[in-house]
Amino acid sequence: MLISCCSTRVRRKDVDRGLYGGLQKISSCLSYRFQSSKIIKMVTHDIIVVGASAGGVTALKDFVQSLPKDFMGSVFVVLHIPPYSESRLAWILSNAGPLEAVQPQDGDRIKPGTIYVATNDHHLLVEDNKIMVKKGPKENRFRPSIDALFRSAAYTFGSRVIGIVMSGLLNDGTSGLWAIKQREGIAIIQEPDDAEFAQMPENVLEYVDVDYTVPAREMGSLLDKLMDEPANEKHKISEKDLKRLHNEVTIAIHDNAFEMGIMDMGELTPFTCPECHGALVKLVEGKLLRYRCHTGHAYTASTLLASVTESVEGLLWQGMRGMEETTMLLNNIADHFEEMGKSDSADIFRKKAKATSKRARTIHDSVFTQEQYSEDIRFKREDKSDK
Repeated sequence: MLISCCSTRVRRKDVDRGLYGGLQKISSCLSYRFQSSKIIKMVTHDIIVVGASAGGVTALKDFVQSLPKDFMGSVFVVLHIPPYSESRLAWILSNAGPLEAVQPQDGDRIKPGTIYVATNDHHLLVEDNKIMVKKGPKENRFRPSIDALFRSAAYTFGSRVIGIVMSGLLNDGTSGLWAIKQREGIAIIQEPDDAEFAQMPENVLEYVDVDYTVPAREMGSLLDKLMDEPANEKHKISEKDLKRLHNEVTIAIHDNAFEMGIMDMGELTPFTCPECHGALVKLVEGKLLRYRCHTGHAYTASTLLASVTESVEGLLWQGMRGMEETTMLLNNIADHFEEMGKSDSADIFRKKAKATSKRARTIHDSVFTQEQYSEDIRFKREDKSDK
């Protein structure tokens, strides 16, 4: 006998009221269809991963405030913060919305209706029904990394995952959201005009087939609707990409890129890692270029460009320091020869000091004209001075 021909998500309030007969315990990932004496379980979109950077606190507060009180999804949040700064984001989000937000410990079990916030200087990852808090290699110069969280969710939960990219600079999250889409998950971005810093959402639009673009304050109602829809259990990702996804998740957990054969997963490049100066291999995901070194650090082309141009300024300062030290030493030697009554020798060193000082000034001028770049420059409005 068909009791119900439609899929109905069992909510926390329904269990509290004693509905659905003897069903006492439920998993937030399942919708139930009652047919004869059987309960047919249906996978839904109950794993929500969220990434934000600059301007992200405001966006995240709007987001969690929009979630319904009976929301049964498990929400994982990465916000870029300095490694030396203890995050108070869990406290902020708990006070901003109806759900409890916590900083999980490594090995905690995933619970429905809870927001999990990344700890500073640690990746937030998922595996099976557990949470992992690991200090693996930085990705896109950050730990915690949005991409690392998104990839681990995509690999572990497939089409159950909804990925959300919010306000921020550069493009952490783009690669991870691409992986979520490859595993038949859902991609959402904050409406760029709603974000304090639109570059992260705009980068996603360029490389990922986004399903929804909405303001942060409207995401809760959208997620509540999506959780009523069944997840597609078929995955279009290739075996090659699935293997690489597994390896990259493992690298984020265990920091063993070389042992995982990362050098064989892409094309060796002439570039070196700004973090450790190891060799970089090029990885291609759809239209997106990424790089990873044999010790595990990972970059998109945009963050690699930002890192390299930032290091150039540092090297120029070092060069200027070296030239100025050379000038001082040459003058010191000249003074020594002058004291010895050897004026001819002293003049030689003073001339060299003068020439070196002139070259140091050239480097000094270069320091103040050196620019730092990333792919985000294509989003900037053209200055009149550039025309």
